[in-house]
Amino acid sequence: MRAAAPASGVLDSPTDAAERIPPVRVAVIDVGSNSVRLLVAAVKRDGQVREIARDRVYLRLGDDAYRLGRIGDRKLVELADVGKRFARRARAERAERIETIVTAPGRQSANADEIVETLDEATRAPVVVLTAEDEGCLAWEGAVSAQQLAGSTGVVDLGGGSCEVAIGSTTTGPTWVCSRDAGALRVTRQLLARERPSARDVQRARAGVHELLDGVDPVHPDVALAVGGTARALGKVVGPRFGVRKLESLAQAIVERGASVVTQGLDITPARTETLLGGTLVLEEIARRLDAKLEVGRSGVREGAALALARIESAAA
Repeated sequence: MRAAAPASGVLDSPTDAAERIPPVRVAVIDVGSNSVRLLVAAVKRDGQVREIARDRVYLRLGDDAYRLGRIGDRKLVELADVGKRFARRARAERAERIETIVTAPGRQSANADEIVETLDEATRAPVVVLTAEDEGCLAWEGAVSAQQLAGSTGVVDLGGGSCEVAIGSTTTGPTWVCSRDAGALRVTRQLLARERPSARDVQRARAGVHELLDGVDPVHPDVALAVGGTARALGKVVGPRFGVRKLESLAQAIVERGASVVTQGLDITPARTETLLGGTLVLEEIARRLDAKLEVGRSGVREGAALALARIESAAA
């Protein structure tokens, strides 16, 4: 599948970025199933994204989306408070353009319009609900822009509510994009109900993940990057490059010792620790389907959105 460019202009061709993107300061507020994140960045003429400020709040909107099918009033109030604070900080950092991107919560909640309205009022800036394909393409561009890569590159963007896989090259951009509702938080709630799952529970969850990823049959890239909070956490636990065997061993260690023990002393939040096993099983299955080891990417969807915002600002100048 190839993603179509969204009407808002959040996605464009990654080629010739050095010529088309002037130095510009932008801010992206990323509303996901696990957390809401802020990135304020300066996008250079060569297309590189330099971080100026970053922030994160765990709201777990995905819990409401999974249990209720909508985001509840309490979470919307919390979301408004975070959105207002992040927008205020972005303006204090002199961001020339601010945009809020909503990922899985906007696709999996019946009241996506309320999410948009809440964020619009709180941030006084554009709000875009990304399609799954757009999210995959932005994650691909953000990851690839941060590294010098030759040949085909696969980017796996594992969030709390969904997982996107995009494959392409620097000359073509992403040409194959696929998404499934197999995020780390969603898999944890749906397939790993017990706080300390047994080996049998994990085997059942693996089968469930296999079903959730039905139809994901990508070409095998030369390089595969994994981005998102779960990938970064896994990098702290098992190293920056991991394949099926290493992830299987980690899942076994979590069953035997518990996730909190496995992550002890590694600067991984309790919220991330709670969903680490679910995310491990998803990335294990994706690595198997890609027939590749995954490397932790340095950037992702927020950096991709920052590049796109810089192009919009350049065009408007």
